[in-house]
Amino acid sequence: MAAPKKGRGPSGGQGRPGRALVIILIAMVALAGGMFLSGHTTPRLGIDLAGGTSITLKAKNQPGKPNAINPTNMDTAVGIIERRVNGLGVSEAEVQTQGSDNIIVNIPKGTNSEQAREQVGTTAQLYFRPVLTVAASGPEQPAPSGSATPTPSGSAKPSGEASPGGEDKGDKATPSASATTQGRAVTEGLKKAPTPTPTNSGEPKPSDSPEASPSADPATAKLQEEFAKLNCADPEQRAAAGKDALPTDSIVACGSNVPGSYEKYILGPAEVSGGDVDDAQGAIDQQTGEWIVSMEFSSAGAKKFQTITSRLSQQQPPMNQFAIVLDGEVVSAPSVRTALSKNAQISGSFNQQSAEDLGNILSYGALPLTFEEVSVTTVTAALGSEQLKGGLIAGGIGLALVVIYLVAYYRGLAFIALLSLLVSGILTYTIMSLLGPAIGFALNLPAVCGAIVAIGITADSFIVYFERVRDEIREGRTLRPAIERAWPRARRTILVSDFVSFLAAAVLFLVTVGKVQGFAFTLGLTTLLDVVVVFFFTKPLMTLMGRTKFFSQGGSWSGLDPKRLGAQPPLRRSRRVSASTEPKEA
Repeated sequence: MAAPKKGRGPSGGQGRPGRALVIILIAMVALAGGMFLSGHTTPRLGIDLAGGTSITLKAKNQPGKPNAINPTNMDTAVGIIERRVNGLGVSEAEVQTQGSDNIIVNIPKGTNSEQAREQVGTTAQLYFRPVLTVAASGPEQPAPSGSATPTPSGSAKPSGEASPGGEDKGDKATPSASATTQGRAVTEGLKKAPTPTPTNSGEPKPSDSPEASPSADPATAKLQEEFAKLNCADPEQRAAAGKDALPTDSIVACGSNVPGSYEKYILGPAEVSGGDVDDAQGAIDQQTGEWIVSMEFSSAGAKKFQTITSRLSQQQPPMNQFAIVLDGEVVSAPSVRTALSKNAQISGSFNQQSAEDLGNILSYGALPLTFEEVSVTTVTAALGSEQLKGGLIAGGIGLALVVIYLVAYYRGLAFIALLSLLVSGILTYTIMSLLGPAIGFALNLPAVCGAIVAIGITADSFIVYFERVRDEIREGRTLRPAIERAWPRARRTILVSDFVSFLAAAVLFLVTVGKVQGFAFTLGLTTLLDVVVVFFFTKPLMTLMGRTKFFSQGGSWSGLDPKRLGAQPPLRRSRRVSASTEPKEA
């Protein structure tokens, strides 16, 4: 009985190479279809290619903190500003320091750069101040009423209910009939509000004394004068109001609940800072279906907030309101109907954007430094276009040299390599186009460089496999066995090489910031696609081509000619010399 032959099972899909080709074809069609259906048929470009807005912010020392500008505070400010910009959905924004006291914010074209600029420019400390007086401001501006303005109202009810805006009608009507009425309101508010004393951290802390300071009268007169002269419709006056004031000062400030109309306020000393807010976000009230802003305070902040809201809830309008002040501007002034503590909700005439904007400001409003907007410039894509053109030319020249080398050295095998490069290019392009709207990926110049480098990585994988096949042919094997015997060793080499490239890209992505991350991301993506293309396209296509007459016969133009490769003749067993052939003795 003949011994069973040692079988060699199909390796690498030898039996069904068409299945792998169908899988990658379906993937290509699905990605291309998704790209066209989404309407994003081109990759999203970064600011260096598409242009955008560049904002320069200059750090300023806060009063009483002459050494606040240091690397630690600057890095903290960069992180907060970056989170605030990303909270708006602005992707690929770059926030980085320049020098010792400047921060550069680059916002790509195609995003809501104006909205981002408004929030990036308002980078001072966030404070909660009690409202003493409020009035409409500006020529021929009607006094705001509860039914016409989105003045939110605070609520600490477990159900999250808020007082309807109509119930606050008249709350914002100011006692501006006479200076005496205003003075009485301000004086009363200053007497009832505790005088904060600054702490080591710079945050306001109410003192135990409920009486006003001895200088309350002169301060009241000065506030009344500033309040009477303030015209919030004037951009210069609006920008200057409330700036550079200490947390312990009472201030005049401007706000706008309705676009085009302004209100002016007299506000008491700050009693809660933005640093006391742990989290805030816009959400839909499940019971009313209206947009609200929910806030969560830290343990220390909850105590401060409960103190101020307990006092305000007992006051009459408008002194039952607290103003949320950012960079001297009132961004919201909700009224308080009951004491609030760790969790609170602000409700009113919010829409989704206004609720999310206020939540974003509350979450990321507190900065360790104050900043002023030095310049806002529009970055054109002209220079980036020239650089992109130069990069594409360089990439085209490199690709042409690779093609010439493949054709000259591998001849017919170059057809398989070029088809594999085409498949890799299609997959890379469609995925990059889809990643723009999906995760905000933007193609910048370093990312283009990463894609160009990937051409060499992908071509290297083909060369490794082709050389393994040619080595098998040099050893005297025919093409089809050579293709299958070469695959396991080539596969191992390709995986190790791609793993090293992917690991380098991952480390580079994690330890760098800005544009270098674009290079690392593209390099990592194309490295993964190289593995997919080699396993699901190059190897199955090589198996199919090995069955064709052109390649299997090893013609001179196939790139697999045994004679040109210096193949050794097949090893043959030597015949044993029989005893009958030995010379006989004479």
